[in-house]
Amino acid sequence: MTRQAVWAVVTNMYDAYARGDRAGIDRLLHPEATIFDSEAPDLITSRTQLDKVRDARPADGPKETGVTPHDEVVDVWGDTALARYLLRVDYETGEPEIVRTTTVLRRFTSGEWLIVHVHENTR
Repeated sequence: MTRQAVWAVVTNMYDAYARGDRAGIDRLLHPEATIFDSEAPDLITSRTQLDKVRDARPADGPKETGVTPHDEVVDVWGDTALARYLLRVDYETGEPEIVRTTTVLRRFTSGEWLIVHVHENTR
């Protein structure tokens, strides 16, 4: 059940992303989460930096039509989990993009799993 709970956090993050629900994503991220975003050159170490990366995305860029995490491998060691998976990003036109992703999660005293690190890499 624990692996499924961890994977549900990951898939819920992408569901929120697809809905444009920034607050929904943020509820799944630890406040001090770090992120290597596939579109940003530097490590994101704060919510302020994450919002700057989000806000800098061009409105007239390729229109995404879906994001689908798949081929997951999830390991859980006590209160730490590691999810590795492929993320398919579909666009209105052109070929889909495949993003190799690693996500680290921690279970906190509330029993809630939160994402503490995400590393995205396009291939």
